[in-house]
Amino acid sequence: MKTINLLLLTLLCIYRCSAIHWLGLTVNGSSVGWNQTHHCKLLDGLVPDQLQLCRRNLELMHSIVHAAKLTKLTCQHAFKDMRWNCSSIESAPHFTPDLAKGTRESAFVFSLAAAVVSHSIARACASGELPSCSCAPAPAEQAGPDFRWGGCGDNLRYGLQMGSAFSDAPMKNSRFGPQAFRLMHLHNNAVGRQSLVDSMETKCKCHGVSGSCSVKTCWKGLHDINHIAADLKSKYLAATKVIHRHMGARKQLVPKELDVRPVRETELVYLLSSPDYCAHSEKHGSMGTHDRQCNKTSNGSDSCHLMCCGRGYNAYMEKTVERCHCRYHWCCYVTCKKCERTLERYVCK
Repeated sequence: MKTINLLLLTLLCIYRCSAIHWLGLTVNGSSVGWNQTHHCKLLDGLVPDQLQLCRRNLELMHSIVHAAKLTKLTCQHAFKDMRWNCSSIESAPHFTPDLAKGTRESAFVFSLAAAVVSHSIARACASGELPSCSCAPAPAEQAGPDFRWGGCGDNLRYGLQMGSAFSDAPMKNSRFGPQAFRLMHLHNNAVGRQSLVDSMETKCKCHGVSGSCSVKTCWKGLHDINHIAADLKSKYLAATKVIHRHMGARKQLVPKELDVRPVRETELVYLLSSPDYCAHSEKHGSMGTHDRQCNKTSNGSDSCHLMCCGRGYNAYMEKTVERCHCRYHWCCYVTCKKCERTLERYVCK
């Protein structure tokens, strides 16, 4: 009976779990001026609250389109050495089961998308692209003896406010799907944004004679998004499988293997186990690893042993031409020769 209920939840989620449909804005979002409210209807699947936010804050849409592009690129870069390499994200807004269900992979993508959209808005504030916000206020903490607060910090507060309003809107609508899936994605969105908060660092610029740095001006800025993706990937690898059950007066997500404690605010969670992604399977949203390139000398996830799932691999030779023997000439140009190299490549059978 439990298996049947879980299957029904899964089927419901495939049709209703469209909370990251906005990643499909990469298809036509860049060609839109985003200066008229009817532009907000260009993407089917936005829930009413997202449409309303779009109409009221048209200037944000350039940042959200940028966030959609960056989410796709960052996910694929972070998982290029894994069996599941995030290639299915390119099908947005039409997702395959690996992202449409409550899997570990969907947990990562949701958390990353939530972090990136807030990151994009916070940076846009600091760069003067948005009329509705500007630089972050000076930090409340006391400046050190060797620096003063100044510059233009990333407006994380505004980024979190508007980013969470956009990212979380579908999960606050009961039509989105079963409560378990909505709680899972809300939790993972929050984990993504917390990773963003944790990435804030002090950045400084020196002033003084001949760059002596006798005076420093500092501000709070966000890390590069690849740094945040690396943190979330670590959480993905250690993600916790959860179940939806009563804890006291209401239902909550609790770890399946250790349901005596609540879920930690820093851990990604998922409801459904993933396949090994070795073989192609439309049912599971697996592309398989046939013809994927592997690293013969690696012991990591990109090794031929792990990437090829024990099927073995083929070797082939590839010739590349690159610049070499470069020389600097006064003044001021560089000349190089072209060298041909032969490299051995390996692909999974």
